[in-house]
Amino acid sequence: MNDPHDQRLRLAAINFLNPAPLMWDFEHPPLDRELARRYRIDRMLPSECAARLASGQADLGLIPIAALAANPQLRIVPGCTIASKDRVRSLLLVHRASQPLTAIRSVAADTASRTTVTYARLLFRLWGNPDVPFLPLAADLDQMLARADAAIVIGDPALLALEERSNRFERTGEELVYHDIAHEWHTLTGLPFVSAVWGAAHGSPLDESIAKDFIRSRDHGLQNIDTLAHEWAGRLPIPESTIHEYLSSNIHYVLDEECLEGMRGFYRMAAEAGVLPAYDFSTRLLPVS
Repeated sequence: MNDPHDQRLRLAAINFLNPAPLMWDFEHPPLDRELARRYRIDRMLPSECAARLASGQADLGLIPIAALAANPQLRIVPGCTIASKDRVRSLLLVHRASQPLTAIRSVAADTASRTTVTYARLLFRLWGNPDVPFLPLAADLDQMLARADAAIVIGDPALLALEERSNRFERTGEELVYHDIAHEWHTLTGLPFVSAVWGAAHGSPLDESIAKDFIRSRDHGLQNIDTLAHEWAGRLPIPESTIHEYLSSNIHYVLDEECLEGMRGFYRMAAEAGVLPAYDFSTRLLPVS
């Protein structure tokens, strides 16, 4: 239950590996105590972050970019993102090798992120299979493929699925194809895959110090990838070297002009396909000096 006397900003954070560099100062000394006096952090799935902001239960959150089009009153805090400029590893479309993309009749979609599903819908249009239905299911690859021809898994479950790829084949004898969704998007459109940004709820008390807090935390996180890889190797059954490469090479954390252009392209194509309402985020990007 919320404490009405707690005046801290309510921060909805994603409980995955990929935001770890963004959260460095919030979780590590010397700045964690200072930030704890200003922000109260709750961790959840990406889709839940957007819902918290839309309902006014959070002031700030790391939200999937598709949620911005659905809730245009939300604002974008500049500087930080979770994106990829080619392969990302943690966004997978998996299907049986015997069934080409054009013949897939159903896709089980991880309920954790609406944005990845939106990208996948656009990709299926480009692949010539625009009407394939998507079934929302929890991220369990075996269960998903038992219910559908293909599966979309994201975040830590996707990283684990790649690590278990050989074991699964030995266990089932089923040959699967693992598509990196960010790589497929970049190959077909030339654009980076932008997954999430820091968003701010309408009416939240904001000033430029908030963007500076987030940018400073990101910069410190990127300076401490070795430490993060070591910490997360103790939490996930993934080699430390793989985590290091993922955080340092696969994920891009700076909301630069290339990523902004990627967002424009995503929103334009999604609106043209009728997947998302038309959305112009330029008026929702908070200024910062």
